[in-house]
Amino acid sequence: MLYPRESPSRERKELDGLWSFRADFSASRSHGFEEQWYQRPLRESGPTLDMPVPSSFNDVGQDGQLRSFVGWVWYEREVILPDRWTQDLRTRVVLRIGSAHYYAIVWVNGVHVAEHEGGHLPFEADISKLVQTGPLSSCRVTIAINNTLTPHTLPPGTILYKTDTNKYPKGYFVQDINFDFFNYAGLHRPVLLYTTPTAYIDDITVTTNVDQDTGLVNYQIVIQGSEHFELQVRLLDAEGNVVAQGTGDQGQLQVPAAHLWWPYLMHEDPAYLYSLEVRMTAQTAMGPTADFYTLPIGIRTVAVTESQFLINGKPFYFHGVNKHEDLDIRGRGFDWALLMKDFNLLRWLGANSFRTSHYPYAEEVMQLCDRYGIVVIDECPGVGIVLVESYSNRSLQHHLQVMEEMVRRDKNHPAVVMWSVANEPTSILRPAGSYFKTVITHTKALDPSRPVTFVTNSNYEEDLGVPYVDVICVNSYFSWYHDYGHLEVIELQLQTQFENWHRTYRKPIIQSEYGAETIAGLHQDPPLMFSEEYQKSLLARYHSVLDEKRKEYVVGELIWNFADFMTNQTPQRVVGNKKGIFTRQRQPKSAAFLLRERYWRLANETRAPATGHDVCKAIR
Repeated sequence: MLYPRESPSRERKELDGLWSFRADFSASRSHGFEEQWYQRPLRESGPTLDMPVPSSFNDVGQDGQLRSFVGWVWYEREVILPDRWTQDLRTRVVLRIGSAHYYAIVWVNGVHVAEHEGGHLPFEADISKLVQTGPLSSCRVTIAINNTLTPHTLPPGTILYKTDTNKYPKGYFVQDINFDFFNYAGLHRPVLLYTTPTAYIDDITVTTNVDQDTGLVNYQIVIQGSEHFELQVRLLDAEGNVVAQGTGDQGQLQVPAAHLWWPYLMHEDPAYLYSLEVRMTAQTAMGPTADFYTLPIGIRTVAVTESQFLINGKPFYFHGVNKHEDLDIRGRGFDWALLMKDFNLLRWLGANSFRTSHYPYAEEVMQLCDRYGIVVIDECPGVGIVLVESYSNRSLQHHLQVMEEMVRRDKNHPAVVMWSVANEPTSILRPAGSYFKTVITHTKALDPSRPVTFVTNSNYEEDLGVPYVDVICVNSYFSWYHDYGHLEVIELQLQTQFENWHRTYRKPIIQSEYGAETIAGLHQDPPLMFSEEYQKSLLARYHSVLDEKRKEYVVGELIWNFADFMTNQTPQRVVGNKKGIFTRQRQPKSAAFLLRERYWRLANETRAPATGHDVCKAIR
């Protein structure tokens, strides 16, 4: 799926801002459908709120019911349309929703145009006929969203009905989940309209390779709306010079003395991007038409051996973080200021990578990773797969569909070096082996150019899914969720963990999560749990073992977590998870400085040879 970029043949209109909003508080949550709220302006159905888009709806208001609401909510926006969009029948008008969590139904002027399951990936509807009939000067967009999670959604959940009328009102229910972050809901990412010609470039797939110093760019292009078209393809360097060109809907471009895409801190010239320009001319029933699209690409290779993760043939060591799309008030809503703050902190920290725990992040995040050289393990929303019902064929088919959508969206990002199909599933259950074999095999068929993993916290002898991964990703919280406060056992337990996994499978290993809950400003010496000193001491003990094992087969370490984040309310969580090295407001705890010193040292030790001077100092 191509990101909607403006070009000489394409326009876009942002629909961000205030939308009319209403939650369906009826006992059945179905009054909106029974009364057909989509058939007329939402305000006519009853009281509405102004709701910012993009944002989660949960924390914007002062209504405690809305914060924990489960069921259908309704969004509406009146859109003014340019005359040329509605009067030129050679123009195709598309409505695009970047993310609607979890299940969404969309109407335009009361006409059903789209449905989508899954809260973290975009979907579209061609609304040309609707807005070009008349033609119309405006249209009403209505989106109904349901955040209910079931054993077959991704992530899964369960609705618990409390039937004891001595304790709970009649019909009382709660959403139960098996993941440790708040189930924010709403229109989390940009909503927009964009145009293309009626014959248009629908998709581009790029894979790259290197032959000595020649870069190889393989491309495939899909055209819709005409079978009679011509394609011209040009590759431009960062200065705008044409370095290769071709024709046709598939081919290979050869780039002599190619600039490779290198990760941040691995090379003196990281994150080099070329521009792939595609120009289509076609014949349609209404005459000739043209479409133009530019795709940023990076030339790089990825490979995995028994003990190494290779980028451009050089050993790469992940020193990075796990994150969440999470902040006060806006919840999981996309925010440019927050995004830039996080990337500035990542670069200050010396982090070269992160995992999109535990769902695909916004497309704009991926674009910045390409631009800055931040390597990504791209994870689907397969978190909380705990119940045996979540391994059913129904769940499997949806999981496969999610992987198709995620690969289709992110396949052309050089920053994405590995797919992750799940986090901490109960991979010791009998159905897990065939389930993950199927998901991983399917993902590799969709994209043979990248390794595939999932993140485990199961016992190495019992895990039925790990035989099918390319890289073993292990989460462990020694001296936190067990052996409380006993820091002295970490080294032995971590060494044993690594040795057992590698002896059994002979695959490279990433320590994909480790950390400790830390209340900013709480100090205890000697270190006690929840203090800043305890977090630092725990990390230091992990690091001593990681320094030993990275000389052998450990290829990365990702701290849990980059920043504090919101969770469900439990006695174990004080207004969210506090394992961040930064607070939720992005202020550093003591561990951030410890990690910064380590990551810059690792960058100097593990970077690919480039020139005689210290690359990391030069960048700093």
